[in-house]
Amino acid sequence: MSRILRLNMADRSFRWEEVKPEWQGLGGRALTSRIIREEVPPTCHPLSGDNKLVVAPGLLTGAPAANAGRISVGGKSPLTGGIKESNSGGLVSIKLARLGVKAVVVEGRPQDEAFSLVRITKDGVEFLPGDDYAGLGNYDTMARLWERFGKGVGVMSIGQAGEKRLAGASIHFSDPAGRPGRAAGRGGLGALMGSKKLKALVVDDTGTDPIRLADPEKFKTAARKWAKYLMDHPVSGQALPAYGTAVLINIVNEAGALPTKNFREGRFEFAEDISGEHMAELIKARGGKTKEGCHPGCVIQCSQTYHDKEGKYLTSGFEYETIWALGANTLIRHLDEIAIIDRLCDDYGLDTIEMGCALGVLMEGGVIPWGSGPAAIEMVRKVATDDPWGRIIGNGAAFTGQALGVDRVPVVKRQGLPAYDPRAEKGVGLTYATSPMGADHTAGYGVAVNILGCAGGGNPLKKEGNIELSRNLQIATAAIDSTGLCLFVAFAVLDNPDALQCIIDMINARYGLSLTGDDVRYGLSLTGDDVTALGSQVLRDERSFNRDAGFTLAQDRLPGFFKEILKPHNVTWDFTDEEVDQVLSGF
Repeated sequence: MSRILRLNMADRSFRWEEVKPEWQGLGGRALTSRIIREEVPPTCHPLSGDNKLVVAPGLLTGAPAANAGRISVGGKSPLTGGIKESNSGGLVSIKLARLGVKAVVVEGRPQDEAFSLVRITKDGVEFLPGDDYAGLGNYDTMARLWERFGKGVGVMSIGQAGEKRLAGASIHFSDPAGRPGRAAGRGGLGALMGSKKLKALVVDDTGTDPIRLADPEKFKTAARKWAKYLMDHPVSGQALPAYGTAVLINIVNEAGALPTKNFREGRFEFAEDISGEHMAELIKARGGKTKEGCHPGCVIQCSQTYHDKEGKYLTSGFEYETIWALGANTLIRHLDEIAIIDRLCDDYGLDTIEMGCALGVLMEGGVIPWGSGPAAIEMVRKVATDDPWGRIIGNGAAFTGQALGVDRVPVVKRQGLPAYDPRAEKGVGLTYATSPMGADHTAGYGVAVNILGCAGGGNPLKKEGNIELSRNLQIATAAIDSTGLCLFVAFAVLDNPDALQCIIDMINARYGLSLTGDDVRYGLSLTGDDVTALGSQVLRDERSFNRDAGFTLAQDRLPGFFKEILKPHNVTWDFTDEEVDQVLSGF
């Protein structure tokens, strides 16, 4: 029986609540966004006691299904001022599900400056003093918590950036090796956690029983098919395990959509030097791991362990977005330098996309040279100190641009753009513009169709078809984010309708939703239409929150400099405002 756990940080107390009937069919992003929509005043200050941090496993999390270990973290974003859901792997999600926790709602704010730890086990919930961990990075925090509470516990923590409540701060989750390589990175939710004075959440599911399946045989049949569809797809079964998400560097560069030098060009001269293929070569030569899962049950295994030149561990979860943001975007061409910055971001608790965009703006303003890895590393190190430059870049690209008087700032709703130039990948450009989350590629990944050729392919350079593509993918993604499944399952789903049916069958078997003729045994079974309706409702919740927070269609726009011609295809952002507004019209 799942329950809601509420943590009141004002008096450091907790209480359990039964799940409202109308929340029973929600999980992950659907649940975080619904709770924020219903309980958080849209006009509140994101760091005030009125805001809430909501952590929720997905509908399939904890069940024996491939790639179902993701977790959603929601709140009013300190970066955008709108609603936010950020998604991560790690250990916490599955452990919460096994403990029967449908969501953790962190609310209120203490009057003192003391940090707390919260520990959740099958025996209960306890608040513990957290000041001994204050000032520590995520690496030291997680190592000490594993030493104190046992290896294998799930940890969700913030580093120095979150403690300082910087708008670019992320929340980090322990991976299966106890490292902070998995992050709810976007939207500054680490600052929200810091405002609650919650240094870390520790989740220990020792002694719990496996998740109960209403129909084990039907679930097992669907889950086997599901895993096979993932492994048989060339992207999720071959490319991602071999080279990680950085396999996209060469692909997107060839497509002319790899943003270079703060979105000036679509190709990076030294793309091969930072490619997934080169990364895999270095990992193998130095004794690292080219593939590993970000959570138990992952069959794609697109994460990795990256070692330095001496063969010592440096970083993990070295992703395409990170390598682009800290590489092509800034003209830094050495993977080791990029890896050092990635390690610092994981340790301090910083979104690597936001930090890469901020560094690009910093270079735009002439503060440090283009392409200088050492200068960028030195600047990022300042985030863990009281140096004003650390506070400037730690607050994100938009803030950095304001501080420097720079007008070439790649943000939508104050959130930095990810690693695809919207002029050469128009489908994802529409998602950047219209997503309630701000610039976010994961909200509607048009790249899968337009560049990787799923679902019959599309044309990334032309307007035709991309309005519908962005809309449909945003709806589908909102639904997937609610299941606890990894976004990369979308490749198999786009190319195989039977894969979507597997998801539906697993949910029905997990919860006992089935129909036998006219005899309803447990309730109505889910259908494909129900999945679409779920995704649509999530977007309605999020868009209505943003409207009440003061957002208008004027915020659904890309920066003006995207009217410039982008080489090598000589394309521009040519959608009219009216066309952009069609994407989520009616939501």
